[in-house]
Amino acid sequence: MTENYTALYEEHKNLGASFTDFGGWQMPLKYSSELAEHHAVRQSAGLFDLSHMGEVWVTGPGAAAFLDYALVGKISAMSVGKAKYSLICQEDGGIIDDLITYRRGDSKFLVVPNAGNAKVVVGALAQRAVNFDVVVEDASAATALIAVQGPKAEEILLRLVPAEQHALVTELKYYAAVEVPFTFAGNTVELLLARTGYTGEDGFEIFVDNGAASALWQSIAAAAEDGELIPAGLASRDSLRLEAGMPLYGNELSREGNPFAAGLGPVVSLAKESDFVGRSALEALKAEGAGSTSGRKLVGLKGLGRRAGRSHYPVLKDGVVVGEVTSGQPSPTLGYPVALAYVDVEHAEPGTALDVDLRGKSEPFEVVALPFYKRAK
Repeated sequence: MTENYTALYEEHKNLGASFTDFGGWQMPLKYSSELAEHHAVRQSAGLFDLSHMGEVWVTGPGAAAFLDYALVGKISAMSVGKAKYSLICQEDGGIIDDLITYRRGDSKFLVVPNAGNAKVVVGALAQRAVNFDVVVEDASAATALIAVQGPKAEEILLRLVPAEQHALVTELKYYAAVEVPFTFAGNTVELLLARTGYTGEDGFEIFVDNGAASALWQSIAAAAEDGELIPAGLASRDSLRLEAGMPLYGNELSREGNPFAAGLGPVVSLAKESDFVGRSALEALKAEGAGSTSGRKLVGLKGLGRRAGRSHYPVLKDGVVVGEVTSGQPSPTLGYPVALAYVDVEHAEPGTALDVDLRGKSEPFEVVALPFYKRAK
């Protein structure tokens, strides 16, 4: 697989990061302690490089109608400035990717797919755009994405924004985005600031041209007081998103699965009048009760012992396999093991006692409602 490097690769090297391949990108796994990075995000703030994510602009008179067709959500119903979580599916309802779409104008949208799926999503969008008056432009290679996540995120970023513009940040709602003037490296530049996040904490994402990424990264780090902010890698990002019950493509989501079994039925807009790719299959799956009365359903599992279930470990009921773990590890915040797993629907109710086969030894777990962790607001 070809190795790609983000515009911040040298920053990570200078910070002593350990690297790992993720979706073909060399990304920081951790800088020092993944536990310290996890706790920093829960208690103060963490600084993440998300530049491996894709950025795809969809523009033109037919943009809203096109995205209604290409994705399962009703994108045309979004107000300018808002963001929406959605899925791009195959004709059979299988999930190609989960992604976030930002509406930046009446006929201008930014679609952000996952790193490993970016090229596939661009290809699918281009193919689906044939009969629409739109332009699909892949800006991923030229765009960096920096995230600041945690209770102190807003306070830190405000130090880079002119005082008279602070309201742009403080009044930005969850799942929304706005152009904000940031002052760094001696210049003031308008950048797209989003408030979505993948950690269960309040936080922001900043889209910036590759050429300015290092200067912005360094300025954010310099704006933080001692102990307020530390760089955080993929290891802590994974433990944070797991505690927040957020799915990861390749673990909980795949082409073989479907939105209903994954608990993402509300994302699918079968009420919209227009057709969309996968509609017939998804209507049939919903009618069959997929994920509710048959097959398997994604659930949260709380470990009652000390050992954690890991991806692909079997889930048991009275010694019989009834499911499989998709993600699992000890929860640094909660102090016990947590896991996401697909289990037979008859065993999916919260409170159900199950076991996970940990390499030949059964450990007790209990089905619980998601998310495992929810921040106080």
